[in-house]
Parts: sequence; C-alpha cells; structure tokens
Amino acid sequence: MLKSYWKTLFLALLLAFGSLTSSLTAQDKLPLSPPEFLLHPLRTMTDAKLEARLMQRLTADPKWAQLIKNKKMAVGLVDLKDPYNPRFASINGNEMMYAASLPKIAILLAAMDAMEKGELKETEEIRQDLQAMICYSNNQASTRMIDRLGYSKIEETLTNPRYELYDEDFGGGLWVGKRYAASGERYPDPIKGLSHAATTSQVCRFYYLLAMGQLVSYERSAQMLEIMDDPALHHKFVNTLDQIAPEADVYRKSGSWKTFHADSVLVWGKNPKRRYILVALTDDPDGEQIIRKLVREVEKTLQI
Repeated sequence: MLKSYWKTLFLALLLAFGSLTSSLTAQDKLPLSPPEFLLHPLRTMTDAKLEARLMQRLTADPKWAQLIKNKKMAVGLVDLKDPYNPRFASINGNEMMYAASLPKIAILLAAMDAMEKGELKETEEIRQDLQAMICYSNNQASTRMIDRLGYSKIEETLTNPRYELYDEDFGGGLWVGKRYAASGERYPDPIKGLSHAATTSQVCRFYYLLAMGQLVSYERSAQMLEIMDDPALHHKFVNTLDQIAPEADVYRKSGSWKTFHADSVLVWGKNPKRRYILVALTDDPDGEQIIRKLVREVEKTLQI
C-alpha cells in the first residue's frame, strides 16, 4: 500500500511539473517569469551538436573560415524554441573584441540598476537619453549617461556575481571604459585594455537574462526590452530580418567603427521555431555584409 502511495505521488508530481513547463513554454510575452529552479547558467547549456553544425555552416565560406581561425570573427547563438531548455553554441565565444556601440547595453543595465537602488533619479530627460542611446545609438546621449553613472558604477554592475557580464576567468566580456566623445579619460578593461568591448558569450548571457526577466528586476527587464524593441537603424541583422521575419519582435543593439562591426539581437517570432539570440563580432572591412548574411546561415543551422 505504501509503495502504491509513493507511486501515485510521483506520478502526480510528474504531471504537475509537465503542466507547469508546458504552461510556461507557451508564454508569448517577454520577459518570461520562470521559477528559479528552471534557470541555469547559460554556459552550462552548451549544445555540442548545435555548435558543430554552426561551425560547419560558417566555415563552408573560405573567408569566414579564415576570419574565425584568426579570431577576427566570433558568433554566439542561443536557441530559445524551448526557452527553459535553451541550446547555446559559440565560436570564439570568449574572444573579447572591440565592439564600438554594442556595449551601450552595459550603460543601459547600469542605469537601470542605479535607478532601482535610488542612486540615480529617474527623470524624463534620462528616459529620453536611454531611448536615444539604444534606439538611435546617439553618442551624445550615451556620453551623458556615462558621466551620470561613472565608470566605477558601470564596472561594478558588469562584474556583479548576479550578472557576471565581465568575468576575467572567461575572457572578459562587456566593458565601457571611454565616453563616446573625443574628450575624456580612458578606463580600459583589465585584460586587453579595450575601451568598448564585448565577447559574444557574455552578450548572449545579457539577452538570456533579459528575456528571463532577471536583469535588475522583472519590471526593469520589461523596461529595457521596451527600449530595445523596434530598432530605428535597419542595417546588419535587422536588414535581413526585415526580409525574412517582418512579423517577429526584434530587440537589438549594434555597433561599427572602422573595420570593427558588431551586432546583437533577440528575435522573438510568433512561431516558436524563430526564437533565438544571435551575436556577432567581426574585424573586417566587409563586416556589415558578413553580419547580414550570417542571419540566413544561422536560421538554416536552427532549421527554421
């Protein structure tokens, strides 16, 4: 009788868990709000088969293969078809590169953290600067935000154990150490001495935590998503997504300077098959076109 009781209880718990995960997976609105036990560090969700398939597709292009070999091209991908069982793949994922305006997402996070803690007063002027900084990549607005926050606050937020978006044990990550202006002191990162830097793995982590409502708070995550939604600049990833997935919600930040081209996007389509995070960093004069073409190759890898 006791054995029958435990068997019944186990089956009931199994059914309840299945019902819970099915209900959560069916959620369509970002950010999601999973229970803590369903969240895992992204780097522990690496899918070797997905990574091998991605590498095979990208290195089929001889130029891309050479860039990857020379560590001048890095790609990060998170398959979110089942958002509570993400599949992560990266190529040169811990290779930190100059990322131009992409690290402005770090300023956005530090500002949200500061406002949540009462260290920065949330005003209409600040909300407008955050919108201009992300949506239009406005350098003047970005510089004003850096001056309000200070480099120490930005670093403190990025290295916070809750986020670990800059981690010296994993190649560094997101870093902002210079105003987006000609004047001002530099505050270079400790590993490579870069002013505006990123790794694809840590940027993927940023978007994953954002999608799960884990950056600062659920409400602040929702606020950040609203700012990052519907980008005004329709180049790189967005140029291709406009053609192949015009119905999808696109949350995005990119950057370019000289031969350095970077882009990052959270794609949330009506069809769960088209739900993924994609990040690319390149050091090549043709980086803009490479990043445009990359979207189609990634969607083939994901079998969309």
